Amino acid sequence: MAKKVKPYKHSNASKKEQVTEMFDTISKEYDGLNRVISFGIDVKWRQKVVQIVAENKPETILDIATGTGDLAINLTTTNAKEIIGLDISDGMLEVGRKKIKSKQLDGIISMVIGDSEDLPFKDSSFDAITVAFGIRNFETLEKGLSEILRVLKPNGIFVILETSVPTNPLYKFGYTVYSKFILPTIGKLFSNDRVAYKYLSESASVFPHGETLNNILRKIGFINVVDKPQTMGVATIYTATKA
Repeated sequence: MAKKVKPYKHSNASKKEQVTEMFDTISKEYDGLNRVISFGIDVKWRQKVVQIVAENKPETILDIATGTGDLAINLTTTNAKEIIGLDISDGMLEVGRKKIKSKQLDGIISMVIGDSEDLPFKDSSFDAITVAFGIRNFETLEKGLSEILRVLKPNGIFVILETSVPTNPLYKFGYTVYSKFILPTIGKLFSNDRVAYKYLSESASVFPHGETLNNILRKIGFINVVDKPQTMGVATIYTATKA
């Protein structure tokens, strides 16, 4: 089970409520600051996710924890007929809606506010489901994954992009220094919410990755589970299907 880390440690609100508040607060600065923090490498990681999804020729895609819609927008190149971006933060969704409208993609992409652990969709609704940098924000990981399995069609593909910790000792040391000290410092200097980027760093460091997450996916009921480390293991793409 994933260790539960909350953004605001002195608040009695649930993790779900705190994550919603945090992303609402940083929504307008998130895209720009995220590019700086990741050195833009996250763009290439998302492109790989799109390539994997495109190989399955989906007609319907659900992008959970869509945020400002970057991945949902990229997924339009798969030629899917319908893409739904779902997020718990209306602040993030509003930024995404403006981006989608400016690109004239609002006929394909719908941005929906909703809870990943109580998805407002019927069983077996989507050919593909994606989550980029979002599953570590779930209140209860297993419940969220069970909901994803429920709304995924049989033989449908589920793709996760999430931060992970490198196994190489040298890379792991560099990752630890960057995530524990440099990333929170950047957040303090440029963010409206000084604790937000500290939370993002802490939640990434304790979140299950690699074979640990693979086993959780298998336990939930996913099959054909594969993990693909990216950029020396600082992120990982996971793929799984529904029987």
